This record gives sequence, C-alpha cells and structure tokens, in this order.
Amino acid sequence: MTAPAADTLAQSLAKGAAGMALLHIERAHARAQPWQTAHTWIKAATSTPIIAAGHAGLYYGAPAISFILHATQPAQTGRYRSAAAGIDAHVTRLAEHRLAHASARADRGEAASFAEYDLFYGLTGIAALLLRYTPEPDILRPILRHLVRLTHPTRDGLPGWWVGQDPDPRSPTPGGHANLGMAHGITGVLALLASALRAGVSVEGQADAVQYICDWLDQWEQQGESGPWWPQWITRPELDTGRVRQPGPGRPSWCYGTIGIARAQQLAAIALGDTTRQLHAEHALAACLADPAQLGRLTEPGLCHGVAGVYQTTWRAARDALTPSIIAHLPALALLLRQHAATGREHDDGLLTGTTGLALALHTSTHPAPPHSGWDTCLLIA
Repeated sequence: MTAPAADTLAQSLAKGAAGMALLHIERAHARAQPWQTAHTWIKAATSTPIIAAGHAGLYYGAPAISFILHATQPAQTGRYRSAAAGIDAHVTRLAEHRLAHASARADRGEAASFAEYDLFYGLTGIAALLLRYTPEPDILRPILRHLVRLTHPTRDGLPGWWVGQDPDPRSPTPGGHANLGMAHGITGVLALLASALRAGVSVEGQADAVQYICDWLDQWEQQGESGPWWPQWITRPELDTGRVRQPGPGRPSWCYGTIGIARAQQLAAIALGDTTRQLHAEHALAACLADPAQLGRLTEPGLCHGVAGVYQTTWRAARDALTPSIIAHLPALALLLRQHAATGREHDDGLLTGTTGLALALHTSTHPAPPHSGWDTCLLIA
C-alpha cells in the first residue's frame, strides 16, 4: 500500500489511513516490518486537524486517532505519549458532551439514534476506547450508567435502545426498530457491558442489564435446521405479534449475524459466570460455522460482513470456549481467508470492508498470541 495524501477520510478507522495504520502497527509489534512504516501511516492519519466535533466517534476523528496512538504502546511509549494525552483530553470532552445530549434525550422520552449509543460513532465505541486504554477515567462510569439506562423500557413500553430511523434505506421499518447487531444494536452494548464487568469496572445495575439483554435475546432466538439464529432487528409489528418475519438466518457476519451475536452472549455468560448460557452461545456459533449454506453467503473479504470478521470473531471466541467445537472450524476459515487474499479482486483497502481487515485477520491466523496492538478491540470481540 502507498500512504494516501491528506483527505477527509484520513481519520477514519473504517476506510482511511487511521484504520490502515493498525495493520502496520500490528506488524511492527510482531517485528514483521519496521516501525517507520507504521509511523508513515500514523502521520497520514494525522495530516489534517483532528476532528473532535459532535459527529466524531471511535471510527472517526479524535477517538479513532487516540485508538491508533494507544495501539503503539508499550513499544512506542515515549514517542506518542504526549500526543495521546492531548487527544485523550479532547475525547473526554467529546464524551461529556455526547453523554449530556443522550441523557437529555432520554429525559424527554424521545427515541434514541444509532449515533447516540452504537459502536461506530456512539457512546459504546467511546466507552470501548476508554475501557481498553484508560480504565478509570471519570467519564467511563457515567457512560456505563447511560448504557444500563438503555435497557430500561421506554414510556411506551418499547426497548430503551429503540430507534426511529431505518437500519438501511433499502430496509424501511415504519415505526422504528430494535437492532440486534454488534455494530449498531444491543449486542454491541451487551459486549461492552460484559467486557467492563470482566475488567472489574461496573456501576449499579450493570449485571442486571447484561442479564436483561440476554433474556431479551432469548425471547427472539429462532431455531433453524442448522441451529439457533437471531433476526437482524425487530420491527413494531414483530414486537406486537411476537413473531419474526425474517425467514431464516442471514449472512453469518460479525456486524449483524449469528457470529457476532453469539460472541456477545459468550462474553456476557463469562461475565455472569453462567456456563449454561456460555455453552449455548458456543453451540450457536459452531453450528453456524458448520452450515455450508450460511458460509456460502460470505462473498466479501472484510471485517464487517466478510470472512475476515468471521475469522477474527471465531478466533477470539475459541480462546474463551469451554469446548473444542469452535476451534475446530478455524483451519477451514483460514483457508477462506487465503483464498480471498489470492483472488486479486478489486476491493477497497480499508479496515472495515476491505483488504486491511483481511490482512489483519490473516496475521492473526499465523500467530498464536492475541494481537499485540489490541486492534480488534474496535470490534468489541476482545
């Protein structure tokens, strides 16, 4: 890859130099390439004024830059310590601003939005950054309290994370929906709350909130020929009737599919000490991987909804698994990674949907230890 010129996407983890820097940081940690290459990409990511406006989040702006600078540690402690500290102060102010708006919205009884709480741009993503690198900042616990509040039903009896917007312009949901995905939905919140519990960072009601989300997912779990699966979202008619319209499991992706939802429940079960739930989550994940029809829908290379995300999520789940059923699928998934890498098809080169994410998953497949940089924290699977 050639380092890009400065542009508006430079600070994007999803598509820009910030995300691409993570690959070179991880390779430098593993001594597979010199640190100077990583420095070049970090410079490209910070070539424009760092954005700390209201639309910034883990995948864009100051939080994204903070994430990559912290990912260089401890190998580059001195080089980026001062820069990271300065940016972290902006992240804290951004989090305070976003939390104040979210709390005011909830007090008014209005519906939430993805941008308020999701992983990409919302409070869940900011909390994931704070939990990973600064586990005791004053703002982290207030964010956790707000995410706990999201599990409380609204005045209308809807789930607290109910949003009025459509999940996709091609998928209208009149009346809003409750999203189940890791990227924009309640399983992202679940994974964050569970990870915080495992790290010893908690607030009042957090364990109860984790249990509530798990119980809610149980309510919407479907049984297919290949095993359990969950819908991508629940609409108002589905909520009213208790019946799901989605005919069967979708693509087995990290962002919306059984893979990501099962990993979030595995993390929750570990945090709660619930071995029964953990075994069930691991069975769901393994059963999905054993279904050729579901795996056949993996036509893209990336982390979001491609084979790289499935591999990385499965690799993380296998390390925590109580049974060998998940790890047994890793060789076949690694082969899929290599096949995608060898096709030479035109894809974007970003982290989330492109070849950078694929390269990072391939790196994981050839190294026995977890990523030194902790790059997959941005997926809430680690």
